[in-house]
Parts: sequence; structure tokens; C-alpha cells
Amino acid sequence: MDPADYVKYDGLGLAELIRRKQASAAGVLAAAQAQIAATNPAINAVIELFAAPIEAPSEPDAPFFGVPFLLKDIGAALAGTRTSGASRYLMQGPPAAVDDTLTTRFKAAGLRILGKTNLPELGFNVTTEPAAFGPTRNPWHPAHSAGGSSGGSAAAVAAGVVPLAHATDGAGSIRIPAACCGLVGLKPSRGAVPQGPAHADIYGGLVSEGIVSRTLRDTAAALDAIHGLDAGAPYAAPAQVGSFLGMLSSDAPRLRIVVNHQCMPDVALSAEALGAQETAARVLEELGHHVMPVALPVALEDLEIPRAVYLAQVCAQAAADAAELQRSIGRAPRDGELERINRAAVERGRSMTAADFLGAVRSGQNFARRFAAVWRHIDVMLSPALAGPPPELGAFPTDHDDVAAHVARMLRFSPFTATFNLTGDPALAVPVAMSLQGLPLAVQLAAPLGRDGWLLQLGDRLMAALPLQEVFARS
Repeated sequence: MDPADYVKYDGLGLAELIRRKQASAAGVLAAAQAQIAATNPAINAVIELFAAPIEAPSEPDAPFFGVPFLLKDIGAALAGTRTSGASRYLMQGPPAAVDDTLTTRFKAAGLRILGKTNLPELGFNVTTEPAAFGPTRNPWHPAHSAGGSSGGSAAAVAAGVVPLAHATDGAGSIRIPAACCGLVGLKPSRGAVPQGPAHADIYGGLVSEGIVSRTLRDTAAALDAIHGLDAGAPYAAPAQVGSFLGMLSSDAPRLRIVVNHQCMPDVALSAEALGAQETAARVLEELGHHVMPVALPVALEDLEIPRAVYLAQVCAQAAADAAELQRSIGRAPRDGELERINRAAVERGRSMTAADFLGAVRSGQNFARRFAAVWRHIDVMLSPALAGPPPELGAFPTDHDDVAAHVARMLRFSPFTATFNLTGDPALAVPVAMSLQGLPLAVQLAAPLGRDGWLLQLGDRLMAALPLQEVFARS
């Protein structure tokens, strides 16, 4: 298959070609490998390429039969491979003994895992510039960030290397890179996607796993493939009735959509970010939805809580992970094996009292209960995905010890994402416009827990109605 033809298709489209014998799985694989060879030296998205794809036997009717795929190098453990987390220390650990449940579901969907993608060290940044592997560059403009922490996955998809790739999200890490790279990025409802058996819980339920893709139908089909409980899961999303992919072809309900850009006083929203939100609001109203303003059921000072909870969870988990890794590896990290900001997070976590940690957890849970009142009056919340266009590389340094300042800087750039990690509600980044520099601009759509399907329907209709549809989504 010619690489020029390969990049025209999404994952479902490639699988259909293979099923109809209009293309071979071997030819599709060769095209993906050619795309990696052609694009990766410039963007640095793929950090490990396997000698042969890792897959499991699947039926031809598997939704992504024969489709190339990449795993982010954290989460979704793959048996026989090490997880580096873009950390020189973590990569000293042993290889995974078994596949995570999520990896098993990816394979069962017919996906062929070609390798692993770049991320900031241990996922702790909104840009992908780890010391271990170097920066991932935005395919739209190489001087700019592809976002983070799933920046390698997003850059690979945007560059046409694969049509979809694994991603994780603890404070926006699916939605931020999707927004930076002109992709679709859904953070599913808490408990909708498995994280076992390797993880009991990640960041107190802040983290969800999923994918980034170019099309809503790939995102919907992937969610169909990976959705559902795994054994012993600490959270459970409401059960899905019917198919997410099927919802895209069904009539969408008329929804009550609130336009929100209320954020912390230290956040500066760019005119371009607000313009993208206005564009989306206008189109959604033209599509027949009731678009309206509404006051959030939280005080302005409450908007600090998602930052504070994320900071507490990051540091507490860093300290716990450091202790676990030291037992596994047999030694503490040596100089240069952990970036300075992550060393500081470990120390901050070690100094945190149990009372301080539980106080942060409780404040987050109380915030989520107050925030839930908004869903009594509306169905979907529309906000800018980010405070502005993708920044230049180097805007989020990690060679310092001020963890609180680092978190504040990150969440000033993505002021609307962490809220929904805290509440557990689903949230979707959708590209809607281009900046004056030729970089993607996106909006975020959020809905109540279990209403992932509403977001997929809404995002699908929104992208179809926008004049930039052909720029962002190849069919």
C-alpha cells in the first residue's frame, strides 16, 4: 500500500480495505513503517519500534483488523517489554510479566502494536520533552509542542504514522495533545476503561486511559472495544446500552449546552481560544441545540481545588512509586536518572502528612459533589480546550524544584481539563479552527458520568459542520 494512500484512511477504513482484500495487512504494515521512517526523525514521536508487530489472533470482523497501533510508554503494560515512562530510572525495572487488560482488549480489537510513544518523564508535564528521549515536535509546526503527556501518541497520529494510538489522562493528558495536534481526544468516564491488573488505582481515580485519533468513529469504535469493568476495579462507570459507534448514525437528542470560560484569576485566555469556543457555540446552536450561559455551582476560589488535588495526588504517588521502584530495582535513582521536578515531587510526597493528603482527597470529593449540581440544569458544558494555541517547545521547564509552581503553570495552560479528572465525568477535545500561526485550536465538551455517547455524537456533528473538517479528519 502506498503511504500516500495509507494516510487517507482512518482505522476503520483501513480494516475495511483489508477485509475486502483491497489491501493486505502486510501492505498496510509496510506503509505504516514507511511513515515512521519518513516522519519520526523530524517529530520524535516513536521511541521504541518492535522488530515485528505484537498482536493476538483476531477474527476478520474485529473492528480494527490488521490496523497498526502504538502504545504510550506508560500504562497498558505489554508482556515482555519494559515500561520506561521516559525515565532512565523506571526503565531499569523488570519487563511486564503479563499484558494489562487494556492491552489485551486492544489486541482483541485487531490492532497490531508496532512500538511505543514518547511522553514527558513519568507523564508529569503538558508538553513532551523528556531528558531521556528529547522533545516530540508538533507535526503542524516543529518549533511548537505536541502537548502532553500523550504527546508522542498525538504527534504520531497527526503525522499519519498510525490512525489511532493509546493515551492516558490524569489532568488532561489525552485532551491536551489532541487539542495541540488537531485530533479527537476523549477522556472516558471514570471506571469505563480497565487499568488492571497492574494498577489498583492511579492518582485516586484522576487517571483514565483511552486513545487519540483523527475521527470520531475511530474513537467510538475503540471505546466499544475497550469499555467495561476488569476484575477488582475500584470504580465502575454506568453500563453502556448499545454501541458507541452505532450512536454516531442515530438521531442525536437536542441538548442543553452551557458555554463556560470561568477560570482562575491567574489564567489568561487568548482571543483565539475564545474565538474557537464562540465558533463551536454558534455551530451547535445552528444544529438545533439549546446553547446558553449558566453560573457554575462552585465559588471562584473552588476552582483552585482541582489543582490542589492533582498536586497532592502526584506527589503522594511519586513517593509511593519511588519506594516500590527501589524495592523492585534494588537501589535508589542515581544522578541523572530522574529529572529534577520528579525528584522534588518525591520529596514533597514524603513530607506530606496523612492528614494533609486525606484533606486534599476530601476537598476534591466535596468539590465533585457541589459541581454535580450543574448537571441538573444542563447536559453538556462547552469550554476552550486550552488557554491558547500550542506553545513553543521549552515553555514548561522541569529543571527546578518548585512542584507547586510547575502544576500551576501547567493548569494555567489547560484550565478546564483537570476539573473532569476530579469529577470523573467524560470530556472530549475536538478541533474546530486554526490559529494565525497555522496551529490547531480546539474546544472541550464535557457531560455527566456515563454520557460519553452524547459527547461522541455531539463531536461528530460539530466536526461534520465545520469548514475545516477536511483539514482535520481524513475519511
